[in-house]
Amino acid sequence: MEYVIEMLNIRKEFPGIVANDNITIQLKQGEIHALLGENGAGKSTLMNVLFGLYQPEQGEIRVKGKKVNITNPNIANDLGIGMVHQHFMLVEPFTVTQNIVLGSEPTKKTGVINVEKARKDIQEISDRYGLKVDPDAKISDISVGMQQRVEILKTLYRGAEVLIFDEPTAVLTPQEINELMEIMRSLIKEGKSIILITHKLKEIMEVCDRCTVIRKGKGIGTVNVAETNTNELASLMVGREVHFKTEKKQAEPKETVLTIENLVVKDARKVDLVKGLNLELRAGEIVGIAGVDGNGQSELIEAITGLRSAVSGKIKLNNKNITNKSPRKVTESGVGHIPQDRHRFGLVLDYSIGENIVLQTYYKKPYSKAKVLNYKAIYDQAQKIIKEYDVRTPSVYTKARALSGGNQQKAIIGREVDRSPDLLIAAQPTRGLDVGAIEFIHKKLIEERDKGKAILLISFELDEIMNVSDRIAVMFDGKIVADVKPEETSEQELGLLMAGSQVKEGDPNAIQ
Repeated sequence: MEYVIEMLNIRKEFPGIVANDNITIQLKQGEIHALLGENGAGKSTLMNVLFGLYQPEQGEIRVKGKKVNITNPNIANDLGIGMVHQHFMLVEPFTVTQNIVLGSEPTKKTGVINVEKARKDIQEISDRYGLKVDPDAKISDISVGMQQRVEILKTLYRGAEVLIFDEPTAVLTPQEINELMEIMRSLIKEGKSIILITHKLKEIMEVCDRCTVIRKGKGIGTVNVAETNTNELASLMVGREVHFKTEKKQAEPKETVLTIENLVVKDARKVDLVKGLNLELRAGEIVGIAGVDGNGQSELIEAITGLRSAVSGKIKLNNKNITNKSPRKVTESGVGHIPQDRHRFGLVLDYSIGENIVLQTYYKKPYSKAKVLNYKAIYDQAQKIIKEYDVRTPSVYTKARALSGGNQQKAIIGREVDRSPDLLIAAQPTRGLDVGAIEFIHKKLIEERDKGKAILLISFELDEIMNVSDRIAVMFDGKIVADVKPEETSEQELGLLMAGSQVKEGDPNAIQ
């Protein structure tokens, strides 16, 4: 059997850690091959070796049966290997066309960049694969899902025959995920081969032919997807049985913790995105906000946490007005925030993971005395969180940017939950996490609820909203249009409400 790609007995080490320990993966022509593993299992590292970003200590790579030495991404591109990274490599002020041709610009005889040819080629590729990308749009003006399509176009423009997708659905809405699956199928029809790095079992079952599982840096084996199921894949991935349904007792809501009255918030373009929203959240309950991305959820969270000014309306915490207070004042009043963009709002990537774990409390005792940091107390606290939340890092001194996305997320969640705030805002808390970590985080949120804390959960994963919430507030066009109980609704009904095609009777803005 000739494989298009073979990675045989690959070993990759970093100081203090063996990321890939003798792993083998073989990709057939015209297949979608999943690479499945927990956060920090070594999936991205293995693919970065294939793409030439890392050099392995041992093992060999073959392309179409021929041994190759991939020392940098240009060689990978020349061999027909393209990679769509988890964190996009795009220049925001540039157009789609400028980003795609960057480094491979077609030129006229005079040496000037041939923009017309570039646009034409990009439009052709876009139409051929159903990518529907506007070559003249600016990156800063298009959605995350569209930015990802630009990354795919970049690889296709460079002639990729093998595409590596690194956690491609981590930042997409359910609709964009479906569209991406269609794009993958059309790529396969055109003779491409795909390696899909993921830990979303539903997606593997839906589009993949085979699946290679790695656990803690070691290869566990390769299975045919048609002959397995999600439970078996989950067990292979984490080494134990995983429960997909979170066990929880009935909520017992108490006093009101958060009250939002007629809130109006504008986005960066001065357009109203939160339009007179009302919401009430009580101690001892989890309220999930369901909605299609772009209906004001981000602006709502930023207004509550002090990251964006409200134009009008009131936000009260424990009956005290916190509208337009600074983020630190909001934090000190008893709000915890797991942000949806961990790199922009959750971490200082060039600080150590230990320093990041005390970002909200470094100026307080015991972490600081007379404005001098007590590093022993800081790193002791970090060690505790790292152990409790299974943050996989070589040490507390490792820079945050060196950790996998999932381990960065676990560190943020540990930091916010450990402070046990009265109100915990969890925005996409399990984005980029594997099923074992998701199960753990859901349990932690329910534990906080049972301690009498109020939790506002914002997620685009409908099964997460249904599984964890005690009440679901549906957000559409900047308002809460429905308030439903998970046991009295379905994903289909929520989908309709989220699309604005149906509003519950009674006051559509009131959440009682």
